[in-house]
Amino acid sequence: MTATVLDPRTALVVVDLQKGIVALPTAHPAEDVVAHSVTLAEAFRAKDLPVFLVRVTGGAPGRNEGRAPAGEPAADWADILPELGPRDGDTVVTKQQWGAFHGTALDLELRRRGITQVVITGIATSIGVESTARAAHEHGYHVTVATDAVTDMDADAHRNSVEKIFPRLGETDTTAAIVKLLG
Repeated sequence: MTATVLDPRTALVVVDLQKGIVALPTAHPAEDVVAHSVTLAEAFRAKDLPVFLVRVTGGAPGRNEGRAPAGEPAADWADILPELGPRDGDTVVTKQQWGAFHGTALDLELRRRGITQVVITGIATSIGVESTARAAHEHGYHVTVATDAVTDMDADAHRNSVEKIFPRLGETDTTAAIVKLLG
């Protein structure tokens, strides 16, 4: 669990820290995930590095065995938490899938800025965060996941992603260690 370096052109990608997702019951306190993500966003902004705030407003149309959401979501369900932003210079990405790359302009926006590495935070570890990390890896980006800035609705799924999946996709470390690497 050690991030070794951050590329000079690294971006922060914050996945689904929006009102409706943060309100769900999680394995670790969502408030801590939000606080660590805010710390990272402020550190990236201070270094003039890009911050991408991802939100989900829909889902893939295929059938699955999971529970369907009950009723209509609240009007502000997809609103990014105000403590995160967006701030001037941030990019908001709206997705309809688990991952932030599929069906969005995220890859194009990262490449336009010369980004070679992404630091990822958010909820849910095994769904949006893992899908985004997998796609980032497949697109050739260096990937770092801030392990104290992610959580899941399922503790076992979270643990599996952090311990088994993320180390195969890149590096992991704490918010404090990543901020230190930013210099």
